[in-house]
Amino acid sequence: MKNPKDSAAPRAARAKAAPAGLSQNLVYRQFADNPGKVLGYRQLSRRLGITTKDQRNELFDHLKVLRRVGQIELLQNDEYRLASPTDLQVAASAAKGRKTVSKAAPAVELLEGEFGQDPIVHRRRSAGFDHVGDGPDRRPSRDPNTIIGTVALATPRFAFVVREDGQGDDIRVFTDQLRYALDGDLVRVRLRGVRDGRVTGDVIEVLKRQRPEVVGRLQVQGSIGFVKPDNRKAYFDVMVPPQELGDSRNGDKVLVRIIEFPDHEGQGRNPVGTIIRNFGAAGQNEAEINAIMAEFGLPFEFPSAVEEEADAIPTTISKEEIAKRRDFRDILTFTIDPADAKDFDDALSLRTLENGHYEVGVHIADVTHYVRPGTELEREGKSRATSVYLVDRVIPMLPENLSNGLCSLRPNEDKLTFSAVFEIDEKGKVHESWFGKTVIHSDRRFSYEDAQARIETGEGDLAEEVNLLNRLAKQLSAARFRKGAISFETQEVKFKLGEDGKPLGVYVKERKDAHKLIEEFMLLANKGVAEYVFNKKKTKPRLTMVYRTHDAPDPDRLENFALFAQKFGHKLNLANPKKISTELNKLSEDVVGRPEQNVIQGLAIRSMAKATYTTEPLGHFGLAFAHYSHFTSPIRRYPDMMAHRLLEHYLEGGKNVPAEPVEEECKHSSAREKLAANAERASIKYKQVEYIGAHIGEQFKGVVSGLTERGIYVEIEANKCEGMVRISDIPGDTFELDKDNYRLVGRGSKRIIQFGDELQVIITAANLLDRTIDMELVDDRPEHVKQRERAEREAGRASRGGGYRGDKGGRGSSPRSGSGSSGRSDKGGKRRR
Repeated sequence: MKNPKDSAAPRAARAKAAPAGLSQNLVYRQFADNPGKVLGYRQLSRRLGITTKDQRNELFDHLKVLRRVGQIELLQNDEYRLASPTDLQVAASAAKGRKTVSKAAPAVELLEGEFGQDPIVHRRRSAGFDHVGDGPDRRPSRDPNTIIGTVALATPRFAFVVREDGQGDDIRVFTDQLRYALDGDLVRVRLRGVRDGRVTGDVIEVLKRQRPEVVGRLQVQGSIGFVKPDNRKAYFDVMVPPQELGDSRNGDKVLVRIIEFPDHEGQGRNPVGTIIRNFGAAGQNEAEINAIMAEFGLPFEFPSAVEEEADAIPTTISKEEIAKRRDFRDILTFTIDPADAKDFDDALSLRTLENGHYEVGVHIADVTHYVRPGTELEREGKSRATSVYLVDRVIPMLPENLSNGLCSLRPNEDKLTFSAVFEIDEKGKVHESWFGKTVIHSDRRFSYEDAQARIETGEGDLAEEVNLLNRLAKQLSAARFRKGAISFETQEVKFKLGEDGKPLGVYVKERKDAHKLIEEFMLLANKGVAEYVFNKKKTKPRLTMVYRTHDAPDPDRLENFALFAQKFGHKLNLANPKKISTELNKLSEDVVGRPEQNVIQGLAIRSMAKATYTTEPLGHFGLAFAHYSHFTSPIRRYPDMMAHRLLEHYLEGGKNVPAEPVEEECKHSSAREKLAANAERASIKYKQVEYIGAHIGEQFKGVVSGLTERGIYVEIEANKCEGMVRISDIPGDTFELDKDNYRLVGRGSKRIIQFGDELQVIITAANLLDRTIDMELVDDRPEHVKQRERAEREAGRASRGGGYRGDKGGRGSSPRSGSGSSGRSDKGGKRRR
């Protein structure tokens, strides 16, 4: 959040310029142009471009007057809406009657929230991550009935166009009016009107195709091939002419580049493409993982110039370089990482000071000493922006010579580091901080298991030091939660893989004290660096810095979540915004061990805002930090490299750095982080399906994790694999979805199936190509009863031409995103915060 005393705090790059004069009419028009929409104070501030304290006070004054004269009404938590029934009716009628919508009238709000009409939604988007910069493209002149935005595919039937100007709601466009635009493409849309409460439009021009490549399975018919995309939201196949097939065969998994899009008059024809990479037979491990990499645009190798630069870096450290740095080589230092880790990018040092306090050093690999601006290494690192952790491999941000060699803090080697050093007392209070370049010599490499053994038994080498750090970490953690940190965490799914890459087992990674010890000191370093830069210059503008920010939850989404939790008997009191974190933490404790635990905790996290990178010092709600950065993982996160460079620049007395180019790099890093997370989830889902495929016909205990009109999603407790039971296959009754109460209800028996219910299921199918799992409920009724019901159902299908109500989508069970992985930690428990 902006400091309320800071009237000229930096603004987000996409914020509008503040109006010259904030009139009462201008404020009222925000409501009149959005009949029925609830607008919060912060939404109004963004829409009106408000940045200063005087403007905020002026806005509050106008809101008070509008409330007093009865034109708007206050709901709760600084949220308002149009109050006059006459105004509301006129505004709504005008919107409904228009065949086109003017630029001044933003779209009717998309009311279907994540937990609203349908609690399972497959298309939540964040415009900030998908924003396409202006670049060199020449923009067409705007007219009142068109907008420019980015395509976000939702289903094979329609997409949403996220408005580039940020004004108004997303535009729904049916796929037959998309002009073959793909996810992420920049388009111009002509607004048509309102349908089912949502503004609709047609794409009239594709301004910029982001990535005209498709990954899918090749189907050859005669001499012509068709590529069926893996992306379940895709709405067309790509035709491959005979001359473009190469050596590819029917059933291969391929990457095809579209070389010809039909014009709009050719709607219904297939785009034409050429195969640029063949991954092998679909369904094989290497083919599918490589296809996931291609689907998300992940690189397969480093360019030769990058590898050559990395190999040419000297491996020895000169005496002159050591002389410039603070020397920690004689102070006890060690690393704690996963047992299979190869890159050790952080280490802890510990010593007792004369005053009885402890000096704890957080030492981070000095990556920017080796990766210099203007080099090929720098360009490639900036482009990749993050390492990607798929189930069976890592796609590193930097070449192995750096990540596993020069910059890896291996034991018994001198290493160059950038450090945050803290003087801490026994109660965990930080008295002094120091930041600067250092040289260290790690005395010991601990795995998490090694460190945990010393915590649990108090025995082994350095057990006393490890336990001291653990006590301090617990003090730091307790202080965070007293200040309002959120304790919700998702479970991380891990696999035991055979030599051929096939999963031999699936388990949930347990976070123990050793993981939390490291995490707390990394949080302390990230927080300390951010606070140091923020406080270094007291006047405006503040020093430019890369911050990791996490906004407070959106009130609408939080309210929807509270209503959902109430169905399970859990009450959230949202009346006091300052106590939201307390309420959420209490709920987190209440659900532990209950059937709905995973569902509640997962939806709670999804109701939160997404953490992102920016130059705005907006704070981190989830961690309860006023200022927070990412400093501790420069081997695998480019924003950490940016933070290192900025901190070094300011430590050396450098002047303020322009914010705009740093902000653009922050946006790019945020987008790459989102893409990496999606790729990681896809690889996890693939391995879960592959694993469960060896257990067809077996029975498992599961928990209802989702509901749709087609069926219920069930997550198996033992391995977190999630599949679908079709509504039409639920035995004993005909069930219908009760959306308002998040449950299924049997017509005759009135049996209720709802979120969190424990069910026994049998695995009936595992489709590797679609990454779906089909299940049936265990039916313990007498065999003759089951046979009679099956006969009645078959007769019903035949008389209706096939398919029960709610079974419109065929047998495929589209898995919900993020099954068991939305909170995936970076590298063995060092979590994305």
